Parts: sequence; C-alpha cells; structure tokens
Amino acid sequence: MSSPANKSMSLASPDANTMSAKQKVSVALGIIGLLIFFLAIFNINFPNKTLFLSLALGLISIGVILFSNDAYLKKSKGIKNDGVWFKSISSRGVLGWATGVLLTGFYIVLYFYPQYLGQTSDGQPNTGLIALFDPLSKLLNGNPASQWFVYGTLYTVAILVFGYKFMLKYKHNRYEQLRTASVMFFQLGFAFLIPEFMSRLNESPDYNLPYYDLKSMWPLNYYLFDSWSINGLLSSGSLGLIMLLFGIISIFIISPILTYKYGKRWYCSWVCGCGALAETAGDSFRQLSSKKLSAWKLERWLIHTVLVFSVVMTTALIYSYLGKDPEAFWITRNSFLISVAVFLTLIFSLTLIFKRKELGKDAIYGAIGYFVVISAFLLMHYTSTSNEIFLVKSSTLRSAYGLYIGSIFSGVIGTGFYPILGNRVWCRFGCPMAAVLGFQQRMFSKFRITTNGGQCISCGNCSTYCEMGIDVRAYAQKGENIVRSSCVGCGVCSAVCPRGVLKLENDAMEGRINPNEILLGNDVNLMNLLNKK
Repeated sequence: MSSPANKSMSLASPDANTMSAKQKVSVALGIIGLLIFFLAIFNINFPNKTLFLSLALGLISIGVILFSNDAYLKKSKGIKNDGVWFKSISSRGVLGWATGVLLTGFYIVLYFYPQYLGQTSDGQPNTGLIALFDPLSKLLNGNPASQWFVYGTLYTVAILVFGYKFMLKYKHNRYEQLRTASVMFFQLGFAFLIPEFMSRLNESPDYNLPYYDLKSMWPLNYYLFDSWSINGLLSSGSLGLIMLLFGIISIFIISPILTYKYGKRWYCSWVCGCGALAETAGDSFRQLSSKKLSAWKLERWLIHTVLVFSVVMTTALIYSYLGKDPEAFWITRNSFLISVAVFLTLIFSLTLIFKRKELGKDAIYGAIGYFVVISAFLLMHYTSTSNEIFLVKSSTLRSAYGLYIGSIFSGVIGTGFYPILGNRVWCRFGCPMAAVLGFQQRMFSKFRITTNGGQCISCGNCSTYCEMGIDVRAYAQKGENIVRSSCVGCGVCSAVCPRGVLKLENDAMEGRINPNEILLGNDVNLMNLLNKK
C-alpha cells in the first residue's frame, strides 16, 4: 500500500523519522533482554543463571549496538539530532512519561524496597533479580550479589553501550569521542571493577582492602567522612590511610588546580559517573532541559541550598563522633568546629576582596549562605550532646543525609526524571559537587567558551541541545564569552553548531569575562564604541 502524498512545501521533512527494519529488530532484542530481568523479579526460576544473565545483558548490548550502527555508522559527518521532537520518548510523549515512571519506580524499589528485587537478610540466599546476578558477583568479588552490585552492573553496562552510540553519533568530533571514552574508562575501571577486585582480595587473610570509588570526591561522595567509612579506611592499614588522604587532597588541592586549568569539565564531563550516565544513556533527552529564566533562578537557589546542606551535614557527621577530651581525640569537637568556621570565613573574605566585581549581586546570596552555615555551627555547638546534633540523634541525622541527598535527589529524581526534565537534572539542580566546581570555574578558571558573533545565524541548535539549560545563542549573538558556573564543558553546543561559532578554550584570566551589548547599526556612537574596544 503506497503512503499518502505529502503536499508540504517545507525544505525539511515534516514527517517523523520512522525506524528501519534493522532498528525495529534491535529494539526487539533489547526488549527481550529486559523481559528476562522482568521475569527474574517475579522469581522465575532460570535453570542456568549464568546463561540467562549473559543472554539478558548480551541482548540489550547487541540491540543498542545494532541500532546505533544502523542509525549513525553509514551517515556522513554532521549533526544527527533529526526528529527528536517528533519522537514520543524524547519529546515528553507517552513513551517518555512511561519511561520516566518506570525509571523512577525502579529507583524507589532499589533504594527503599530491595526485598522486592530479591535482597535477603540473615545470610539467606538471594532470590529474584538479585539472584540472577549472583554468578557475576561471585566471579568479581567472591560474594553473592547485592542490590548495589545489580545497580552498579546495570549502570556500567548502560554507560558502555550508550557511550558507543554517542561516539558514533558524534564521530565527526574528536573532543566528544575522547571525553566519552574517558567516562567509559573511569566508570568501568575505577567505579566498578577495581572496587570489586579489592573486595575479592579481602578473601585472603593477607589483605584488608576498603571498598572505595577512587574517582568520587566529597561532597558527591557524601559518606566519605561518615564514621563507618573512616573506620573502614583506617582499619585497612597504610592503603586505607592513603585513600583517606587522597580523598582529602582531591577536595582541597587536586580539584581546584584542575578546575583552574580546565574548568569543571575535567570532572563533570570526563570523570564523573553521574555525568557519564547523563551524557550517554541520557543523550536523547538533553533538549528537554528548560531554558527559562525561572528555571535558572530555581537552579541557583536549589543547588547552592543543597551545598549549604551538605557542608552543614558533613560537619555535623564528623562532629557527632568526635569528643571533648583532647587526650582521647586528636581534634576535639570545638576545635574542629572553629577550624571549619575559620576556613569558610577565609574563603568568603578572599572571594569578596578579590572577586567582588565578578560576583556582582551574587555577593548578597553568598553572604546569606555563609551566615546560614555559621548560624548552624553555633546551633550545633549549643544544642549538641554526646548522642544528639540539632536535638536529633546523630544516627538519625546521618541516615537522613544519605536519604535526601544520596537516594531521593541523585537517584530517584536525578535519573528517573531524565525523560521529563532532561538528562542533567541532578547535575543542574542538586549536585553539591557541581556547585563547588561551578564556584571555582566562575571565579578563577581559565576555561571559557568563546563565540564568533559575526558568524552566528541564530539557528538555536546550541541552546536547544545545552543540557544545562544555558541560552548559548544569546551569548553567541553578542560575541560574548560563555563563563557560567553551570557549564560542564560537554562541548555539544560547539558540536551541533553549523557555522563553527563556538570554541572551548583555556586561556589567560584577563578578558575572560567580556559582557557585550548588542550593537545596533543605527547607533551614532558605533565607531567610538568600537575604537574604545
């Protein structure tokens, strides 16, 4: 049956891009793989768990790879975002909402009801989905699987297979391929395999190695300074102490140096696991990030509120297991609290002295945050007891911190809402690490995105595909450098620009921020203004 004649005079095809036969087969393979996981949740007893786990992961991976090959491998270089607003899954359609609901539901069950996935206690054998992953878990770490092993495996596989898709999609752009290969490497090696192998070595009495994600830093690694983490690292001997020191050095030395040289992109777009999942599996949803001014205002308040919350809660965590006896603790509660307050006061004062111009009106908001933190410290000092902080049991406080930041925001909302709010929901609105690196990038980084305004045709591709909700086109039209705290330096705005207007650069600090007004052709003082520049 012939298709109806299309009488549209549009130069571009007005019809949604339909899937080819190969793509439909690829989707079917992926669905079969997911079906195996779905059946496992309902305790279907697979006769050979190794075979069916391999089959499920293999079918999903092969489906994504075949789909990507057919969609991008034989296409010429160029922008490959055709039809995203015609597809239900990438335009908040029925499939998009359904995917969001399923992802959110999975995270809720994973974090709060793991027993429905087959997690057992008291040494009982796993059942359901988690039992299906037992063979792989025993191979890597020698122990039965847990909810976190299942999550880590699925997380890593998603980054690897969708990373392959992303690299094909942007095969014309060396920067995109390199940074995608980087996040795939760090996720597979540093976040997944190395911690599992270290756990496997602990089977030998000669080893006592901690489970540690080497690429995760505070405040993203919110549990680094919790008592169980500190005790676990210190009980692991010299290696554990080195890891603890590395974690502290990463926060205060390595991170500022790298951000100064390369901007926050060195971490958010090249190393971070959250960013890795957003850039690979979440790439299809990057255009859904809101570019509204109201979204930007909410972003600034929300992410810095989370940062203040993280600073106060981390300080409270450490404070809760310190004591007042200087002979029993190498640093007492009061000494620690004063040290943190002095450190924050020093940062706030130096920023106001040397970067007052760059701060502008944000100095007021910074002052609010500073005084909230100091007030919280005073409240902590006067209301704490041996077991309570802020009139709340310290154990309850620690669990609440992990619940609200580590579970609800970063997991349930941060990933589950990809198809609704875009792929960088967590990075944009909730990640305290992004707030810290963003502050460093805005204040003293050499990184900027330069624009050649004379070449801009105002097509809007850059703004549409900015996952952080930055109106890139507004900067490009004025020829103004883009120096934003939220920019993760993914480079996609530059990759989708048909005129080569945008360029990611590291250069001298001088002239980095160059706010330009739009020059009108009938401005009688136009030549004078140009001569002054």
